[in-house]
Amino acid sequence: MNRLAAALLLTAFFAPNAVQASSQGITAQARWKAMDKCAKAAQDAFPDFNAEANAKREARLQACLAGQNLPPRESTSPGR
Repeated sequence: MNRLAAALLLTAFFAPNAVQASSQGITAQARWKAMDKCAKAAQDAFPDFNAEANAKREARLQACLAGQNLPPRESTSPGR
């Protein structure tokens, strides 16, 4: 029982230091969040799922990503 208590105490002491995010991880999360905002804005602008709306939504998404210097996403439109 004492060994278990010691192990839990050591884990509780060292665990907070182990979950610190790296600067690259923080940057990646910020970029993903910006990409998600672009996708949401494009979806809100063209909510229909017909060929014309899909093409416009895709163009809006790519323009938003390019405007923020973010990598392009793969197309989510059907038929590609």
